[in-house]
Amino acid sequence: MTDLIVFGEDWGAHPSSTQHLVSHLPGDRQIVWVNSIGLRRPRLTFGDAGRVIRKLIAAARPAAQPTRPAAPPAPGPVVQPIILPMAQGAVARRLNRFLLARKVGAAARAARLYHPVLWISLPSAIDAVGALDESAVVYYCGDDFGALAGVDHARCLKLEAELAARADLILAASPAMAARFPAAKTHVLPHGVDLGLFGTPVPRAADLPDGPVAGFYGTLAEWLDYGLIAATARRLPEWRFVFVGPVAADVSAISGLPNVSLLGARPHAALPSYSQHWTAGLIPFLDNAQIRASNPLKLREYLAAGRPIVATPFPAMLPYARHMSVAATPGAFGDALRAALLDPPGAAAARQAAVAGESWDARAAAAAALIDAPGR
Repeated sequence: MTDLIVFGEDWGAHPSSTQHLVSHLPGDRQIVWVNSIGLRRPRLTFGDAGRVIRKLIAAARPAAQPTRPAAPPAPGPVVQPIILPMAQGAVARRLNRFLLARKVGAAARAARLYHPVLWISLPSAIDAVGALDESAVVYYCGDDFGALAGVDHARCLKLEAELAARADLILAASPAMAARFPAAKTHVLPHGVDLGLFGTPVPRAADLPDGPVAGFYGTLAEWLDYGLIAATARRLPEWRFVFVGPVAADVSAISGLPNVSLLGARPHAALPSYSQHWTAGLIPFLDNAQIRASNPLKLREYLAAGRPIVATPFPAMLPYARHMSVAATPGAFGDALRAALLDPPGAAAARQAAVAGESWDARAAAAAALIDAPGR
């Protein structure tokens, strides 16, 4: 079994695909988790200042398990690095390399990791390559950093190209992302799903309204089609449109509508109490480069919950198109939601069967087979 140093998002902040995969890797292996190395330079805003302060406080602590009650147990020590985010220039990057080697290297030695594999999910961690006595480098590409909102696209793509050139193995979450890298060392690894969490019946959430409900969970970000949502909600005044998740975009188009509820974020473990009980799940994405390259976690989670799904068209939904309704206009969306009220017998079981072989255990086993293979 290969020991790993994983450069991912902040542990426990949100259930990313990296966290799911690493948590389900088979075997008894040592893992050190390194919290997020930012994908853009901080700006002079209260939000960024607060994030920097939280990072500095976390970095002052020794590597340890996270204490946030809602966070799942980490697979090993969690390290908060202090480096210059999105550094440019030889001097700044050498400093980052030194800082990473010092703090992350100390955590690795304390955990008895020798010649580990570096699993890197963020191109901003490129300066760790060659600094930690690693035996190999794996780049896990779970997002399109050329289109992902809120990052420095040009700088991310430059660092990604450098990382891809130095990686021994590349795992990409979608064919569109895989196509950017050398085919000889690149494998498509689609996202998985926690079948036990989303497929096991749970009680209805107390704040889920009665009546026909169209529901969405996830970040309310700029890649959602708020115009489509608003027009559909106006067409169906008898329906309640419920959104579970943090707001990260201008949602004024929907926030004032009487049949739209923004419930805010909920713990990941609580999501089935919504998705198993609303009338239909929504995936109202815009058509843009980020969405065309995406492989959204909620798609398989909605299917595992068994309820009808109404979505705009995007490539990742094509394998499941017969188990969901695809609509691109308010009229078509409204018609599909009305049809969800007449969900035929057996449809829920068919949706769940469509993802029965796509658990995170299965995805992690496929990743482990590639990472642990001699010679990779």
